[in-house]
Amino acid sequence: MSEDQLDDADLRLLHALQIDPRATWSDLAPAVGLDAGTLARRWARLSDEGIAWVTGHATRGQGALLEVECDLAHLDEVAAALQSDAQVAVLDHTSGSRDLLALVQAPDLGALSDYAVRRLARLPGIRSVRTHLTNELLIDASSWRLRALSPEEAARIRPPRPPRPRAARHVPDDLRDALERELWRDGRMPVAMIAERTGFAPQRIADAIATLRRRGDLRFRVDLARGRTGWPIYTWYFVEAPARVIEAARTAITNVPEVRLAMTSASRYNLIMAVWLRTLADVNRFEMALETALPGSRIADRAVVLRITKQMGRAVGSDTRALGSAGDGSPFTD
Repeated sequence: MSEDQLDDADLRLLHALQIDPRATWSDLAPAVGLDAGTLARRWARLSDEGIAWVTGHATRGQGALLEVECDLAHLDEVAAALQSDAQVAVLDHTSGSRDLLALVQAPDLGALSDYAVRRLARLPGIRSVRTHLTNELLIDASSWRLRALSPEEAARIRPPRPPRPRAARHVPDDLRDALERELWRDGRMPVAMIAERTGFAPQRIADAIATLRRRGDLRFRVDLARGRTGWPIYTWYFVEAPARVIEAARTAITNVPEVRLAMTSASRYNLIMAVWLRTLADVNRFEMALETALPGSRIADRAVVLRITKQMGRAVGSDTRALGSAGDGSPFTD
């Protein structure tokens, strides 16, 4: 095995965390087949080396994918500005008819419009910005799996615990904002640490996290240094599909293991996907399979990611590892 690849125990641990990113090591130990102490040490190494990290993110607000074209002389300058911008959750350098792809989130449509039209327009070197508004998120990386565990092993991991019967049903805005800020920084941050950092009581924090998760207002995901996973090819697809096919896509796409993100969009491309593949040769095979699964659709454009520079708020190096933690800001609370 190459030193750059994760070993089987690491992959099993990460698959288990993908199922419940905030599960205790004791809860995950039976499925992974290692004791809790070993899992904790392995995770500390993976996290410290930037190979894997957990992010908690809100689902509220208006999201969009921005295609950014730049003057070549200013490309690095524009990329650095977007990398440090809290509104930008993901930033990719790509091939094809755009230089950068940025996933952004804003409180509402007006704020997103203001960001794209005014804030980006002030950056020197940007020639054009094409905005693809997110209508509906069909799949995101929180549902993508490494498939290192068998179905039987994965089924041993219990779903997140529901809110206590006596837990408050309403989460105040100040508590919700505090949780979004801290869990954006570290999705596995212990309740006691969140309490120390925010001043809220631990039980209120635990209840609020459980309530927000149950309602779907707060999601958790595990992100990985793609170069270590055996899935080194990362491609965006822009698809034109009949409305009836979009409805069918809800089921069809969830069964395609390579798809990391799929969203419907209010733009020329009404279906946009991000895909991880094992080799460049798989690009053509995937496209053939996709057009078979979605009859009547057309892949209007695609972009191979040359480099990721930001992933869920964290700067990413050329080796695809995270460089430090996410910033204090969050695209969901700005």
